[in-house]
Formats: sequence, C-alpha cells, structure tokens
Amino acid sequence: MQITVKIAMMAGCEDLVPAKAHADDAAFDLRSRTDLTVPVNKSTLVPTGVFIELPVNYEAQVRPRSGLALKHNITLTNSPGTIDAGYRGEVGVIMFNHGPEEFAVRRGDRIAQMVIAELPEVELQIAETLSNSDRGEGGFGSTGRK
Repeated sequence: MQITVKIAMMAGCEDLVPAKAHADDAAFDLRSRTDLTVPVNKSTLVPTGVFIELPVNYEAQVRPRSGLALKHNITLTNSPGTIDAGYRGEVGVIMFNHGPEEFAVRRGDRIAQMVIAELPEVELQIAETLSNSDRGEGGFGSTGRK
C-alpha cells in the first residue's frame, strides 16, 4: 500500500528534497541546508530545509548513516529521532561527533536517513499483574555478556 506524505521545502532548498538512492531503499536521504562544523564530543543541530506533513498514525524516524558512523564516528544523539504527525516545523538532525577531530558538514551533504513508518492504534490497559515470560525482569544486558 502506498501512502502520500506532503513535504515543503524552505525557499532556496529545492535541491535538497529527500530522496531514496535506490528504489528498494528503506529510507530517504536527508541533506544539510548549510555549512557547519560538528565539534569533537559535541552535538550540533543540522537543519535540512524540509517540512513534513505525515498522515495520522504515521511517524518519520531519523536515523544515522552507516558510512558516516564507520568512516567518521558520526552518529545521531537521539537515534532514532521521531517526527510526529502533528509536527510542522523544519526537520533537524542532531549529529554527534565521537571522532578525534571536528567534522565539517557542507550544504547538500547526506547527513541522515528518514524512514516513514505506520503506527498501530494502541490502547494501554492498567493491569494488576502481568503474565510470566522466560526473560522476566531481566534487562540491560541480562541476555548478553556480563
């Protein structure tokens, strides 16, 4: 099933429209609308010039690019970042530099990926007890290395 998601571009950013590099890609590439530097061990908000109107019961997830992570130690601070259906502001990407030197971002650079995901309607129900499971209360590494 195909859905339609409306986007608007900031004036002068028409060349930065999110796009998939390949038809079978899961995500749309987001690009920077400005030149800036991400300092070592710091987060920087990178503007994209993109405004989005998602249908109700959909979200956009902003995720890191694997190449930036592998080659430059760049990730996203709140990954995945969630864009709610009611948000109409500019899409921003919070980049974090784990690398040993400043990271230069240039206008038009692909800085993140955006996945559009459908959300089920969920009702939370208060319960006195929860059912047992094999995992139980184990968390935070309980199934991995100790």
